[in-house]
Amino acid sequence: MTFALTVEQNELSSTLSHLLARRSDSGAVRRAVEKAPGYDEGLWRTLCEQVGVASLAIPEEYGGAGFSLVETHVVLERLGAALTPSPLLGSGVLAAQALLLSGETAACARLLPGIAEGTRVAAVCWAGEDSHWRTDRSDVRAEAGGAGNTWSLTGTASLVLDGGGAHTFLVVARTGPGRVGLFEVDAADDRARPTPTPAVDSTVNLARVEFDGVSGVPLALDAAGLLETLHDIAAVAISALQVGAAQRALDMTLAYSKERVQFGRPIGSFQALKHRMADMLVAVETARSASWAAAWSAARRDPDLPARAALAKAWCSEALNDVAAEAVQLHGGIAITWEHDAQMLFKRAHATSQLFGQPHEHRSRLFRHIVGAAPR
Repeated sequence: MTFALTVEQNELSSTLSHLLARRSDSGAVRRAVEKAPGYDEGLWRTLCEQVGVASLAIPEEYGGAGFSLVETHVVLERLGAALTPSPLLGSGVLAAQALLLSGETAACARLLPGIAEGTRVAAVCWAGEDSHWRTDRSDVRAEAGGAGNTWSLTGTASLVLDGGGAHTFLVVARTGPGRVGLFEVDAADDRARPTPTPAVDSTVNLARVEFDGVSGVPLALDAAGLLETLHDIAAVAISALQVGAAQRALDMTLAYSKERVQFGRPIGSFQALKHRMADMLVAVETARSASWAAAWSAARRDPDLPARAALAKAWCSEALNDVAAEAVQLHGGIAITWEHDAQMLFKRAHATSQLFGQPHEHRSRLFRHIVGAAPR
C-alpha cells in the first residue's frame, strides 16, 4: 500500500506547526500543566474555533467537519511534536468515537456538537484498578431499576484521560456475567467524584473517578465489540503522538550536534554519533510508516485494523523509548535538567508506552492475529 498526505492534509499540518510554535513552547506547556484543567484553555479554543481540530472526524450531521481519523492523525502528530497538552485524545477521539460506535443517534446529536466545538469535554471511564482497558470486565457495576431508562453505577475507574475537567463521563460498567455496557453520566453529579492522578508525563491529564450509585443512561448494554474497535482506535491515536514526539527528539538532537563543540569540532562530525543519529532516523521513519498505515485502516474500518493497531502501538512505543533515550544520551547532562525539553520527551515516551497496552501486550495481540489469519 502506498500512502501520501493530500495537499489539504499537508496544509493542515503546516498550519498547526506554525500555530503551536507561537503558542505552545516548552515554557507555555509547563505553565499550563501546573493549573487546572491541565492545558491552555485559550489555545484549545483557538485550535477548535480556527482549525476545528476536535470536529475533523465527527460527521457533519452532528456538528462536525465530516473528515476522518486520518485528518485527526495529522493533528495528533503535530500536538505530539509540540508536547501540547489538550483534551483532543480523551474527548475528541476516544469519547467521540465511542458515541459514534454506540449507534445512539439521540446521544450523538446531544453530545457531539459540543465535543466538536471544544466546549464540551467528555471522558471515557474504562480502566479498572489493575490499570487495564478490558472489553469483558470493569470495576464499575451497573444495576437496572432507576427512574426511566437510567441505571445505577457504582465502582471505580482509573487512568481516565481528561477526567478532571470533563463535563460528561462515558462509563464502561458490568451489566452481567462477562458482559459490559457503555453509559452516559453527567460529571456534575456529586456521586461521580474525580481525583487527579499524577503521571510521569505531566502533559497527560489523568484522573481516578469513583461512582457511588450515580445515574447512568445506557448507550450500549453489550459493548464488547464497540470496545474492541475503540481500543484499536486509541492505540492508533497514541502512536501519532509518539511519532510526533520522536521526530521532535531527533530534530533537537541533530540541531544540538551541530552546535556542541568538543575537541575543537562539532560533535555531529564524529562518525560514532552520526551512526547513532542515523539509527534514530530509521526508528522515526519506520514508526511513522506503521502509524500512518494503522490510521488509514482506522479511518476505513478495514478488517486489518486490529493487527495494524497492535503493530503500530508496539513499534511506535519502543521507537520513541529508544529515540528519547538516545536524545538524552547525546545531549549529555543538560538533558536531565528541568529546564531542558529532552526530559519531557523521555517522560512522554514512558507514559504513552503504557497507555492502552504495553508493547509486549500488543505484540501478543499481533501474533494471535497473524496465527489466526494463517492458512491451516
